[in-house]
Order: sequence, then C-alpha cells, then structure tokens
Amino acid sequence: MDINDLVLVSVDDHVVEPPDLFEGHIPARYRDDVPKLIERPDGTNAWVFEGQEATNVGLNAVAGRPPDEYGVEPTKLSEIREGCYDVARRVDDMNAGGVLASMNFPSFPQFCGQYFARAQDKDLGLAVLRAYNDWHVDSWCGAYPGRFIPLALPPIWSPDLMADEVHRMTAKGCHAVTFSENPEKLGLPSFHSDHWDPFWKACSEDQTVVCLHIGSSSTQVVTSIEAPIDTLITLTPINIVQAAADLLWSPVLRKFPDLTVALSEGGIGWIPYFLERVDRVYKQHRAWTKQSFGDRLPSEVFNERIVTCFIDDRFGVESRRWLNVDNITWELDYPHSDSTWPAGPECLAEHFEGVDGADIDKITHLNAMRIFNFDPFSRIPKEQATVAALRAQAKDVDLSFRSSTRLKKTGSTTVNVLDLARGTSASA
Repeated sequence: MDINDLVLVSVDDHVVEPPDLFEGHIPARYRDDVPKLIERPDGTNAWVFEGQEATNVGLNAVAGRPPDEYGVEPTKLSEIREGCYDVARRVDDMNAGGVLASMNFPSFPQFCGQYFARAQDKDLGLAVLRAYNDWHVDSWCGAYPGRFIPLALPPIWSPDLMADEVHRMTAKGCHAVTFSENPEKLGLPSFHSDHWDPFWKACSEDQTVVCLHIGSSSTQVVTSIEAPIDTLITLTPINIVQAAADLLWSPVLRKFPDLTVALSEGGIGWIPYFLERVDRVYKQHRAWTKQSFGDRLPSEVFNERIVTCFIDDRFGVESRRWLNVDNITWELDYPHSDSTWPAGPECLAEHFEGVDGADIDKITHLNAMRIFNFDPFSRIPKEQATVAALRAQAKDVDLSFRSSTRLKKTGSTTVNVLDLARGTSASA
C-alpha cells in the first residue's frame, strides 16, 4: 500500500465558528438577538446569547500548537490556527493532511445544540439554530463543494421540530444530524421512551444518519475528583460504549429498522468484546428480561445498523474480522487534541499493514460516501483526490508549530508538526 494513493474522508472533525456566521442567515427580526462573539476582560473570546456565555476550550483547537501549550483554558480566535474557523484555510489544512473531505461537528453550540436549546425564547432559539444549519450547509460546506459532508443540529426541545428540521435539511442535501449519546443526562427522555419517535421516523424516511458524538451528553466519565486529567482523557471513549449498550437494548433500532446511527469518536477496538458480551447477556438472560431480537442476535443488529469510526486504533483494525467492515469509517478529529493531523496518512500506513486493498478503500472513503449519501467525485476527479494530489496543492501551507505568543523554536530549528508525528524534526 502506498499512502500517497489513499483517498481519505474523515467523518469526525470540528469547526470553531467564525464571528460572522449568522450574517445573511437570520431573519431580520432576530438580527440583534443572535449569539455574539465578545472579548472578555481576560482577553479570551466567548459567545454570548441571552446572558449565557460559551467559550472555546483550548483542547478543542490545538492543531499546530506546541504540545506543552495544550490545556483546558478558554482561548481566543487570534491564538488558534486559522483553519479552525476560516473555511479557505481549513481546505488548505485538509490538503496538507491529504484529506479529501470532512464532516464538521459544532463547537460553541455544543454537540447537539444544547446551547440553543437553553434559550428562554424558543422561537428565537429555533431561528438561531436554523440559521446555524443554513450557515453550515450553504456557507461552510457550500464554499467548497465536494470537500465537506454536511451535518445538521436538531432543536432537541421538540421532537416534532426535530423531524421538521431533518426534512428541511434533507432538501438541502444534508443526510447527517447530531444527537445526544444520552439525552437523559440533559434532562430529557431517554432512548427507552417513545418521546423521540417523530425524530427517528424522519431520519429513517430521509436516510439521515444520527451521529452520537462522545461528550454529547454534556458529561464525561470521572472516577475521582483527585484523578488527573489523563484519567478522564483515557476514559472518554467509554461514553460511547455506554451509549452503544443503551441504544442496542432500547426499542429504537428494532422499532425503526431503517434507522442508521453513527458512534462518533469512540474508536473500534472495544467492539469485539462488547458484541460477545451483549450476545451472552441476551442468551443467558432474555428468558426473564423479556428482550427479543426475533431470529437475530444483538451483535448482528449492531453490525448492520451502527456505524463506527477510529482515529488511531491498530488493535481495532486488526480485529476487523469480528466487525462489519462495511460500517467502519475513519476520522481525523481536526483540530482537537486527539487528532493525527497532518500525519493522518502516515499513521494509517501502520494500521493497514496486511489489510486487503478493498477493505482499505471502504474504511478510508467508500463507506463514508455511501453511508452519508456523499459523492465528492461528482465534483473532484478521483485522481485529484488522493493524498499525493492534495498535498501537491499545499506546498506553501505552513506546518510549523505556532505558539500563542510567538513561533515556537528549538534553538535555531523550527519544529514541524508533520515531522514530529513521524518521530523526526526538520529545519525551517
């Protein structure tokens, strides 16, 4: 396998929203009431909406930053890489990383629009959420056709409005919507309730994939208040394991047989044991728990209906024979702290040793294209979509580390993040 020939589609990246995102997308009567980006007394930025503030935490946008400057403190736009919030610079960074296309989750609205859901004026909240979705599809994704998979936010305070928004976004060519990995943690009904049925039904009808991103319950797995942050970061994927169990044992997938759910940023190495465990639980306990999957096993339903993805997961790729390779996808996670940008192709080279070329194509792009009804090749010829072809367009993109205050240097040598990911360093 030559990494230069790979075609890479990432199903989980993130956008840090620009200050002008609502311009041209909000009805005139709400123009003065939209969220606004302000500078706080400490110099950091925050979005303000109906008195509530939302900051961009440092770990959300560390692409191009020296690792010793990572942290959870709030930041400002001038301290982060332009590709986080400027779509033209984002495409430059995608080219530099050899990535053809990307699906971008929100930042300040939170993963399933919790920020807008907290609006006291729900009409305003809905107008702002729809304006956000229009900006995302028309201005962000629309600026570079074939480079972005559109993703919608749902008005989670009303399942009927959620269904309406799914249909509205489908008409715009959007076949993905975010939702919470555990809505009960947000003070809403759980997967086990029929409360969400209008939403599930709309997604089933429109072939819209429901994306459950880790952290979309606004909670994390915390073992102890004394535990270091390393513990929390290590256990972050456990949120998705919990969501998978909750969803699989709920009536949702059986009640809506055409519904597809994606587990975003949860990895895949845990899945073989999980599937073994759910099947054993089913066989051992269904007589008294009254669960029924008909003539199927829970593992079969999972493999058929649930889309998975990984950033850096060699064990998961080696365990693919226990999974449905047709539902495995890849993610870069730009610009978050777990991202392998700009060395995603180099990292994948280690994962794909001995993997069949057909499976590589499925994991790197074909599955994502099929699952999300996305066809970049209608806009970009395949020969121009490879890692080599894209990187050839990015020769002038600066990949050196940039400190929040100065260009990070080690002696007289500029540290290059691509070389660092490869385990080397290069002179400027």
